Amino acid sequence: MARPTLIPKPVALDLALQGGGSHGAFTWGVLDRLLDEATLSFAGASGTSAGALNAAVLATGLAEGGRPGAQAALRAFWLDVAAQGAVFGQWPHAPGSGLAGYNLDANPFFAWSKQFLQAFSPYQFNPLGDNPLRAVLQRHVKLAALRRGELKLFITATAVRTGQARVFRRADLSIDALLASACLPQMFRAVEIDGEPYWDGGYSGNPALWPLTYNTAALDLLLVKINPLVRPDLPDTPEEIADRVNEITFNAGLIGEMRAIHFVQKLIAQGRVQPGEYKNLRLHMVADDAGLAPLHASSKLNTSAEFLEALHALGRAAADRFLLQHRADLGRRSTLDLRQTFLEPPAAG
Repeated sequence: MARPTLIPKPVALDLALQGGGSHGAFTWGVLDRLLDEATLSFAGASGTSAGALNAAVLATGLAEGGRPGAQAALRAFWLDVAAQGAVFGQWPHAPGSGLAGYNLDANPFFAWSKQFLQAFSPYQFNPLGDNPLRAVLQRHVKLAALRRGELKLFITATAVRTGQARVFRRADLSIDALLASACLPQMFRAVEIDGEPYWDGGYSGNPALWPLTYNTAALDLLLVKINPLVRPDLPDTPEEIADRVNEITFNAGLIGEMRAIHFVQKLIAQGRVQPGEYKNLRLHMVADDAGLAPLHASSKLNTSAEFLEALHALGRAAADRFLLQHRADLGRRSTLDLRQTFLEPPAAG
């Protein structure tokens, strides 16, 4: 008598999703590919800014329609973002320019807006606090669905008064919390929740990893990175300097947490802590620094459907490469070299 075929239990992943404006469509592509893998499951998702929106839409889709529902929900959300209209008008993509053609640096309306934002705050030019993203989120994030779903959510925003991170979970998550996580202070008024004003979560954790460490049983943590750690060229214009300062600021919290995880891993390897006292995480990362390198910070405000689809394709391809190379490692060993990537990054150039 033939023995029944044993179906291996799916490997449980925690997802750590970075923010980065419209570049979050890269993460859409990564998630779209991961959802194809029936041998993977998702225990928790920690997200900031665009990463928070991806996480909330993913959780809604999974709860309402499983994996196909999640894929459909993510596509519908990003195409809805595109349908709201280009922020700086229809800026043509130059044929043959690749992703660099989606940068907005030469767009006259973008240049004017930067000057405008230096002279006026959102409390002056947007006294009512209107945010077109609210209606989009209300159409695609169903709080009741994500609260009954299995995916644990951790959404980070930054308290303006203290500078500390607040992590919203499914029980206290709201549309306002998602808007707070994506609230750039130069463009939007602070989002007030329970009497406390909040700004973008990237200032305090992009994304926060510790909620996943303490609140799920998964040992495999996958970071979807869309913000570069290393830039090969020295910024020498005011715009380039400001952009690089923002990148460094938004990466600081993540680097700090990765250093802490590396320290714990070293203690575990040396037998200096009791077994089971700390989680011995297996860390992984999906990224495409080379593919995203042509994009400037201005492109994070480009929401054209063509651009979002291009980023989605880039993300799917990056996830596909990761799975081809490391699928057998998931559930067994780390594939991310913390020391090389976060402790001793390679010299630029």
